[in-house]
Amino acid sequence: MNKVPMTVAGEQRLRDELDQLKSVERPKVINAIAEAREHGDLKENAEYHAAREQQGFIEGRIQEIESKLSASQVIDVTKLPKTGKVIFGVTVGLLNLDTDEEVTYRIVGEDEADIKAGRISVTSPIARALIGKEEGDVVLVKTPGGDVEYEIAGVEHL
Repeated sequence: MNKVPMTVAGEQRLRDELDQLKSVERPKVINAIAEAREHGDLKENAEYHAAREQQGFIEGRIQEIESKLSASQVIDVTKLPKTGKVIFGVTVGLLNLDTDEEVTYRIVGEDEADIKAGRISVTSPIARALIGKEEGDVVLVKTPGGDVEYEIAGVEHL
């Protein structure tokens, strides 16, 4: 099985969600099913069917998270040598050479990506173009809106 890169924070978020599902959500839905069963005829009991459906979603999400965690390779970028190279987990400051706009992205695993929070997936076009490059390099990124040139202004191991 291929290992999936994940940051320490990403792993912690998944473990927290798994704990919430197992210790809070699962018991809550089990109680809801038991309560709905007490109401009698299950064929016409909407509460029962809704609770069973919710149970299916919870169990599916638990399996999904456990699978992701078992296949994960947690990378703590703070423990890696600072070489100035763009690698998984670093925070990269970029200068758009056309607009002089500065942006900062952290390169994370696919499940952790959130562009509004400044986290981009390691498989995104920007991250793929940046990986292996160094501070000061100019990188051409192919985007749906056309090619964009960025200069790597900084690489931080946060």
